[in-house]
Amino acid sequence: MNLAKRIVSYVLISLVLIFTVVSILGIWDIIKNLENVVLNIIYSLIVIFAASAVILFIFSVFLKDTDQKS
Repeated sequence: MNLAKRIVSYVLISLVLIFTVVSILGIWDIIKNLENVVLNIIYSLIVIFAASAVILFIFSVFLKDTDQKS
């Protein structure tokens, strides 16, 4: 069961990373002027923050250390 959790966790993390890269590439499609650059930076930071939150959730739920003594 522990091996299955690890496999599912790593698959989910890799999917989140793939979707994050695709989202950032979609945001930075074409830079037309300076105003778009600032907006694209903000959008990119939001996407990276959301992806980090999902990865943190996956680590804390699926990959938490079950060998800790209470």
